[in-house]
Amino acid sequence: MHIELRHISKTFGAVRANRDITHTIESGRIVGILGENGAGKSTLMKILSGYQPADSGEIWLDGTHVDYHGPQAALAHGIGMLQQDPLDVGAFTVIENFMYGQTTAAAQKAPLQQLTDLSRQFGFSLPPETSVSDLSIAQRQQMEMVRLLALGVRTLILDEPTTGISGDQKDMLFATLRRLAQENVTILLVSHKLEDVLSLCHEVMVLRAGQLVGTKTLPATRDELVTLMFGQATPSIERERHSFEQAPRVMQMDKIVLGDGRLQMGPFSLDIRAGEVIGLAGLDGSGQELLLRAAAALVPLKGGRIHVGTADLQGQPHHVWRQNGVVFGAAGRIEEGLIAGLTLVEHFALVRDSHWRIGWDAVRSWAADRLTHYQVKGRPESDIAHLSGGNQQRVLMAMLPDAPQVMLLEHPTRGLDVDSAAWIWAQLQARLAQGAALVFSSAELDELIAYSDRIIVCYAGHLRLVDDPSHMTVDHLGRMIGGV
Repeated sequence: MHIELRHISKTFGAVRANRDITHTIESGRIVGILGENGAGKSTLMKILSGYQPADSGEIWLDGTHVDYHGPQAALAHGIGMLQQDPLDVGAFTVIENFMYGQTTAAAQKAPLQQLTDLSRQFGFSLPPETSVSDLSIAQRQQMEMVRLLALGVRTLILDEPTTGISGDQKDMLFATLRRLAQENVTILLVSHKLEDVLSLCHEVMVLRAGQLVGTKTLPATRDELVTLMFGQATPSIERERHSFEQAPRVMQMDKIVLGDGRLQMGPFSLDIRAGEVIGLAGLDGSGQELLLRAAAALVPLKGGRIHVGTADLQGQPHHVWRQNGVVFGAAGRIEEGLIAGLTLVEHFALVRDSHWRIGWDAVRSWAADRLTHYQVKGRPESDIAHLSGGNQQRVLMAMLPDAPQVMLLEHPTRGLDVDSAAWIWAQLQARLAQGAALVFSSAELDELIAYSDRIIVCYAGHLRLVDDPSHMTVDHLGRMIGGV
């Protein structure tokens, strides 16, 4: 599909998300859409896929001007978008979600056979009768991807599609995308993983502050892409490792046993000490989520005990653990971490004020200070749903207390560009220097190796502790995650 974007502009209040963007994308090309968080990438893709209307400008497909409204109309024109946070129906099963939106013309095969064939082609595991609410975010992304392909899209927009999938699954995904491109399907890839863009894409278009600031035909170097995105190369920050054997113990897991009906873990013991970072590695559903949530009193233990400092809080609800310095950050931003429909200042009121009467002037001033400090592109009165995924992630980090004892974070840099990820790590390191400990999960193996003092590898409920990851390679860690 040949796509022409002509003078596309979009504003949200005082924020100019897209500014007079004009660009042509040829059929059968795989194009990376790059830019820092809040640069306007997702807004532009949502306009192209019908999720948002442009304030001005035109879209031309295969030489014809189109003026569609809504994602169903875009699908009718052959354009489908896989959102970073999948848009599915949690009460439906996999097969029901897969069939959702299909017409008789689209269903050339029986839906179950279509789902089976496409899942096999990508190497995905999508049990048809499983409720979507029981799937991981990665599995939900996979389900939406195969649904769009079954609908016959000729332009496929992917927003961070490799989050939470294995290296083998990514290889299969990329092989399929290359094959689709050879069949004249246009692929638009929004990604912060520059290595993925360099290995997959034919070209990139780079947005900055809502404007198209450059395009580049690949191959290119990582530094060249970073310079296009930020105006200068951004060096990665690595943490200097220390011994924590003499540091105070901030959390003790004593022979804990966990289970959720699918996984059984433990007994497992671990001392977590002030200032250290423990990374959790593994494919989605391997036990990292269960371990983090048990440490935050969000799921019950099947056995054993967890002490916070010297306090035994067993049986106490999560808010008591939070009052004792244990903070949790969920991977699902809108699903669990934030509340769609609330403003930023209302979110800060939830974590600041414990009184029946909220002092709005004080909360608004504090929120403005936090938003400035965390470089969030939004105002206190902005609706959280209007922010980009990366800026929503910054809001979550800004809501964390300044002096916690233990930070339990699922994918803290998920969806962030390289500069924003380095900034978040600088904020976490400031808390570590004050005596906090961090336990975090990540799908980025190089991030786990770079920042962790110890790594716990989760595989099908089995836990393996790596005491010194400094000499570990990404390939070695990947093999451990795969059970080798």
